[in-house]
This record gives sequence, structure tokens and C-alpha cells, in this order.
Amino acid sequence: MDGRTLQERDRQALSALQKLRFFPLSVTAGAGCMLVEEGGRQLLDLSAAWGAASLGYAHPALNLAVAEAMASQAGASILSSTNAPAVELAEKLLDLVPGSDDRRVWLGHSGSDANEMVARAVPEATRRPRIMAFSGAYHGGTLGSMSISGHFAQEGVEKHRGLILVPYPDPYRPFGDDPGGGALLAHIEHLLQAEGTGEEVGCFFMEPIQSDGGMIVPPPGFLSRLSDLCRRYGILTVCDEVKVGLGRPGRLNCFEHEDFTPDILVLGKGLGGGLPISAVAGPSRIMDHARAYSMQTLHGNPICASAALAVLSTIEADGLAGNADTVGRVLIEEIMRATSSTECVGDVRGRGLAIGVELVKDGTSEPNPDLARKTVFRAWQLGAVLYSVGMHSNVLELTPPLILTESQAKFAAETIAQAIKDAHMGLVGDDDISDFTGW
Repeated sequence: MDGRTLQERDRQALSALQKLRFFPLSVTAGAGCMLVEEGGRQLLDLSAAWGAASLGYAHPALNLAVAEAMASQAGASILSSTNAPAVELAEKLLDLVPGSDDRRVWLGHSGSDANEMVARAVPEATRRPRIMAFSGAYHGGTLGSMSISGHFAQEGVEKHRGLILVPYPDPYRPFGDDPGGGALLAHIEHLLQAEGTGEEVGCFFMEPIQSDGGMIVPPPGFLSRLSDLCRRYGILTVCDEVKVGLGRPGRLNCFEHEDFTPDILVLGKGLGGGLPISAVAGPSRIMDHARAYSMQTLHGNPICASAALAVLSTIEADGLAGNADTVGRVLIEEIMRATSSTECVGDVRGRGLAIGVELVKDGTSEPNPDLARKTVFRAWQLGAVLYSVGMHSNVLELTPPLILTESQAKFAAETIAQAIKDAHMGLVGDDDISDFTGW
């Protein structure tokens, strides 16, 4: 060691192209819901690396599964052979995800490549060249997944030539002043009726909670009604649960809250518990459309597949969807209680352990991104890790490990409330966050 800090070494060795920093966090270890910084300070992780560390850190079940898979490694891919963990994972997902019997599973590395595969395959298999999606959606960071996204961070990226973006149903900022979403549904149907557009749309990408767009929960029944509308036009529904699925919303699948079953389900992040793996479950007419159509060498890697199997088994055996529901309710209630007299908190929303806290300028609904940036920085100073998202970068996003306890949730709420208060009072200066602008 040469005496330099991790931050100093990082700046000289790692590319800025892959960095999205909110404060100078340098991690040396982790256990459960806690991260250990360089220097030994422990912090409560309320992000789980953007939802990826679904079981927290160093979970015994995950450790055991990975160690056993490594000790007798069944190859490294499903590209030109198969392996037991990959097959078992696909079978497990087909058992867990409702739908017809004639379905297949595609395994990838991340939500990005999974969504890109769907965006390529559906138009070709259906011979319908157009795709619909929501403004604010972040479906990934590859060229193909960015082409169907509507997030401001990807402005300037060439979009899919048949992409149609529509507003997300946001009860806090409703389209057409209709918080129930009826006006938005009418708008979507009007677009589908225009010059036969409905017959050209192959699929509609939707998030049952729009995560990076602001952790927005749609009005009750909206996605079910949208699904019915898509069905009338023969449009496949694609549910992107990369960040908000697999127990996080208080149920195994987030779409269960919406009383509909999508045609295609996309999973990632938390599926591997911190290891890179994603999955798509969908009808064979799409998934088997062409051989060797979307493949990478390490797809179906048995180590990552074994990790995913351990994650799914642990969620089921330990009742982590139920824990997310119970602890998530405590976290929301405690945040609302602790910030009840705080005018700069415009909305607190979420399901399970997918929660958003929208910060606004006092007494208005005007987004306050500066306060959000300073709040996440102050929370880090106070011992909690969280980030901000949204089309205005003003929403605090909470996606902690599914093992979060009620006592940790109460500490989190107190810390967040204090961080908002301190940031509002000016305890974090512009110079403090000059190198950490986030989105």
C-alpha cells in the first residue's frame, strides 16, 4: 500500500464513464444490511447497491451456494452446452411466475441485456415494428435498452425507430389532472387508434413501480386496465421488474399488486443477490423465435445461476416478501411521522421495500433536486446509504436488503428525517457536493 485512500486510487485507475457518485463512499466489507467503509465506520445500506444485494452482504445461503458451485464448476456457459444450475433456475422461475405452460426462460447478465433482447425479439417475432413505453423509464444502459427508455439521463441516445413514449401514471403529478389515470388511458387508446398504430405495436414496456423515474406507484387498477387495452389490440405486455420484483414489493412479483399477469417478465439485479444475472420469462413463440439470436459467452454461468437459486430459495424459505411488506410499512409510517411537519417533503410512497420520498420547495410541489443531493450526502455523514432518482433528481430512493429489520427501519426513518432537516438548514454546502452531483 502506498498511503493513498481508495478514493484517490479510484480516481487514478477507474473510468468516470461508469461512475454515478453521490458522496465519497469507499467500501471494504459488508455483513447483513451494513457496509463497512475504509477506516472501519459502519453504515446502514438503504440502497442494496440499487437493489442488487437483495439478501444483504455475506449471506450464509449465498456464500454456501457459490462455494459449492465453484468447488465443482459445471462449465461456464449455456452457449454450447447446458448445466444443471441454469436448467434448475429456468424451471424454478417457470414455477414461480404465473402464465401459460408454453413458456421459456432466457438467462442474461443484467436487466439491460434482458430488456434489449425483448426489444429486439418481439418486433421480429410479431412482425409489429413499434414499441410503447413510459417517459421516465430506465430500462438499461446498453444501446438497445436505452433506445426504448424515456429517462432524461439518456437524452441524446438514438431511440428505437418505432418507439412511442407516454407519461407514467403519477398520482402526485397526474396527467390531465386525473389521479386515477383514466385520462391517461384515454390518451393511450387515442394513440393506438390513430392511423392503425395499434396494429403496429408489438409490445408495451412497463414498470409496475417506476423506479429511476421517481419511485412512482401507479393508481390502483391502472396497469390492469392498460393490460386489458393492450390485449384488445394484440399488444404484448412486458413487465420490467428488474429493481422492484422478487419479494421487494411485499409480494414475490410486483405485478401481483396490479391484478394482471404480463406476457413477458424481466428480472435482474436482486435475482443474483449481487452477482450478475438476469432472466426473461415469456411465450415460446417469442423466446424460440430464432436460434443463436441473443447470446453472450457467459450467459447461464453456473456460479451466477446457483446464486440465483439460493436467492429464490431464501426469499421463499425465510418469508422475505412478507418481511418486506411488514418492515416497509413501518419504514413508510415512520418517515411520514418524522417528517409530518416538514414542508419540503411533498410525498412519501412505495410498496414493501421499494420506497420514494419526494422533496420539493417549501409549500409547493416544485421539485427540489438541490435539497435531495444535499440530503443523501448528509445521510451518508449520519450513517446511512441512499441515493436520489426521478426525472428531476429530487426523490430519495429506498431499496434496502429484504432482510431489513423493524429496528433498522426506525433508525433509517430517523436518519432520513434528520438529514432532510440538516440539509434544509444549510449544514451541507455547495462545495461539499460539487464532485457528487448524482444523476
